Formats: sequence, structure tokens, C-alpha cells
Amino acid sequence: MTVESIISICLGVGLAASTGFRVFLPLFALSLAAYFNVWELNESWEWIGSPAALITLGVATIIEVFAYFIPYIDNALDSIAVPLAALAGTAVMMSTVADLSPVVTWALAIIAGGGTAAAISGSSSTTRLASTATTGGLANPVVSTIETGTATVMSVISIIFPVFAFIIVVLLLFFIFKLFKKFRTAKPKNG
Repeated sequence: MTVESIISICLGVGLAASTGFRVFLPLFALSLAAYFNVWELNESWEWIGSPAALITLGVATIIEVFAYFIPYIDNALDSIAVPLAALAGTAVMMSTVADLSPVVTWALAIIAGGGTAAAISGSSSTTRLASTATTGGLANPVVSTIETGTATVMSVISIIFPVFAFIIVVLLLFFIFKLFKKFRTAKPKNG
């Protein structure tokens, strides 16, 4: 495995994690990077850097970001976000991985890309559901702002510093796992 392959995997994982927060924003960031020749994509995925893809993903990003600020629409979006994030995470990973066999590329895309995106999207959806239940949805715009900001920062870091983004994702997944484990083992208090 070459250094280029490792860096491309780190980029894919970082962007896949970003799709767990916002599906279209990382794809738009990748489209921008490809359009301005910051990052070279696999031959079959070069279309992501086309002007048509750039405009389409830009419009989809704007719609998605603003839709998450509408109470109860945000929860409806979360119901479809996990499978969409898994698909987007898989696609991002497929488009960025370089110099590996198709079998390894697909395995990485599905497991690392789709799995990472689904795990983060699931925890993000749970956070919004808890926010809706405890604040009647009043805190949901704050949650949406944090998620959009995180997706933006992670996308930029992934493109500029892919290895650093990979480390952040590993730490984030570790935190999610520990949090899940804590809530799962918490016993209800008898009052």
C-alpha cells in the first residue's frame, strides 16, 4: 500500500464522517476540491468535479442546511439521514480511494465509509431526538448549527489534512462508543 493510498483512505474516512452530520455538504466540499484541482478523484468519479455536479451539490447543500433549522422537519430528515449518510459515506470513500483493488476499495467504502457515516448520523439523530424531547425542539437550531459547523470543519480538515482528519474521526467514534456504552449500562434508579 502506497502513501497515496493511505492518504486517500484518510480523506475518505474524514469526509464519510462529515456525511454523518450533513449528507450533501461533504460531497459539495469534495466537488469544490475536485473542480479546483485540489484533489484528484478516481477516473469513474471525476464527474463530481464537473460544473453541473458542483451546482447541483451546492443547491442540495443549501436546502439541506436550511431544512435542518425548521422544527420537526429536522426530525423528519433524521429519519432518512442514516441510510442516506451511509450511501454518501460509501460514495465518498469510493471516489477518493486510490491504487487499491476493486474488492479492497469496495470493502473499505462500505465498512469504513458507510459504517462511519451511519454511526455518526445515528448518534446525531439521537442527539436531536433528545433535544426535541427535553426542550420541545427549541434547542434544535443550536444542535443544527453545531452539526453544520462540524461537517464544514471536518470536510475542510479532511481535504487539507487527511491524516489529521482520520485521527479526529477515530477519537470521535471512540467517544460515541463510550457514550453509547455508558447509556446502555446505566441502570434506572428506583425512587
